[in-house]
Amino acid sequence: MNDAAPSTPPPPAPPSPADALRFAFGTLTVLPVRVGRWDRAAARGGMLCAPLAGLVVGLCAAALGGALLLLGGGPLLAAVGSAAVPAVLTRGLHLDGLADTADGLGSGKPADEALRIMKRSDIGPFGVVTLLFCLFAQVAAVSRLYAAGWAYGAAGVAVAAVTARCALTLASRTGVPAARPEGLGAAVAQTVPVRAALGCAALVTAGCAAAGGVFGPSGALHTALAVVLGLAAGELLLRHCRRRFGGVTGDVFGALAESAGLAALVVLALG
Repeated sequence: MNDAAPSTPPPPAPPSPADALRFAFGTLTVLPVRVGRWDRAAARGGMLCAPLAGLVVGLCAAALGGALLLLGGGPLLAAVGSAAVPAVLTRGLHLDGLADTADGLGSGKPADEALRIMKRSDIGPFGVVTLLFCLFAQVAAVSRLYAAGWAYGAAGVAVAAVTARCALTLASRTGVPAARPEGLGAAVAQTVPVRAALGCAALVTAGCAAAGGVFGPSGALHTALAVVLGLAAGELLLRHCRRRFGGVTGDVFGALAESAGLAALVVLALG
């Protein structure tokens, strides 16, 4: 009789950069990317790559806005086009998350009941109002940027998209639990070490500042400020959601992205 203890299976191999990119683009966009791995290690890499997915979305939005300006559509139509692209490339999931989170927060119910409200397929009055004002503010801010020139609008749209996804990286850090045991929020919650999340935020801020530097030193400073304040807005919402719901959900991630991106846009437009 063999009394040897059964051998434990070897730990999974660390994800490759391709696995991380596939996770980021496969979960945060509708681009035809197949997610090869769906484990905690791949989620960690994917959430660290989230700003890259935002950059691609932002560049696509800037391209459509520039095309509409070139065709004589004017800043307002270009802004509408640029605002529509992220919604299309995410199937509206972030906007839906914003509306559901607004309904949950606005309900004033205990955490369990608020989470049930957020899971409903319909959108309540808090969600509708929040969604409308968010979209109006996005279009107004981007229109203001396009009115100053295509380059300002294109840079603003790209910076906002990257900032929005960087807020997701920060929300995936260790110490921020999931509010539910299932869903995308649970899959990515606490997968990113705090230092890695902060390093990603610093890299995003520096990269956006460098891009803003094409408009001069004041442009670099203004862009960096927009990123920092956008991430700060996302962090404030994250802390409020943790107090109300006990953690993050997929809907909360969507709300964080929309809030951080909008805050960055508003700061850029106020310049």
